[in-house]
Amino acid sequence: MLWDVKFTSRAEKQARNLPPYVREILFALVLEIIELGPMRTLWPNYSKIKGKKDCYHCHLKKGKPTYVAIWKIIHKKNKFVEVRYVGTHEKADYGQLC
Repeated sequence: MLWDVKFTSRAEKQARNLPPYVREILFALVLEIIELGPMRTLWPNYSKIKGKKDCYHCHLKKGKPTYVAIWKIIHKKNKFVEVRYVGTHEKADYGQLC
């Protein structure tokens, strides 16, 4: 069964404002989450966000600026994931986003 992935309205707007090549990387990540689930251990700097339940992040692009994606499992049984943030690492407030 496939996972359902939705973007928050804020993350959707952020995704539209990404450089095109970073947006392509983001959608490759989303396709993997849909097909294989939210644990994407092979992505660069993938990790669970410490102190936050079912919240994860990875780097979409390294260097300056570094782009990241943050997503949260909303409902495991129904396989629902919400992308909460996509943008620069410097502007990501991990504590508030999860």
